[in-house]
Amino acid sequence: MAGEYGLKVVVAIVVLATVSLGGICGVGAQLHHVVGGDRGWDPSSDLASWSTDKTFRVGDSIWLAYSAAHGYIAEVKSKEEFYSCDVSNPIRMFTDGLDSVPMDQEGLRYFASSNVESCKNGLKLHVQVMPQSHQNPETPNPKIAIAEPKSSRLAAAAEGPTTPSGSTRLSLLQVSFCYHLGCFVM
Repeated sequence: MAGEYGLKVVVAIVVLATVSLGGICGVGAQLHHVVGGDRGWDPSSDLASWSTDKTFRVGDSIWLAYSAAHGYIAEVKSKEEFYSCDVSNPIRMFTDGLDSVPMDQEGLRYFASSNVESCKNGLKLHVQVMPQSHQNPETPNPKIAIAEPKSSRLAAAAEGPTTPSGSTRLSLLQVSFCYHLGCFVM
């Protein structure tokens, strides 16, 4: 019983250290956006609304989680192809059901369902990829929690609840560690 408790303490310390060091060292500065949030790439998702409050930067990635029953996802070249749902000559076709797409350069990117009917019903997404954010090394990392004065917390609470963004700052190392830790603990 005591050995089991000790293992849980060690695991908790390792998890906290990994997450903390990832934030302090600047690991995981990229955002990983899960398109559509909890619903993913789905006809019931309002992808246009989902993307309105997101900032996509060089170095980020978007994750496309979808069912092949709703068609594959095509990255198309132009705004015209995007709006007309013309996926006949895609840059790339995503067919795995879960695809990570790196945002490796600035500019507009267009994604559309290969099912023309679904595309015309809104199952498409365009993103504006902005330049990479360069944080001043002397400014605190935004992932590190800093205690706010009580009046600031009350003002924030008065604004109402916030909803999850579907975007997370995680490094591949952190994701891999947590995955393997989960396999070990189970």
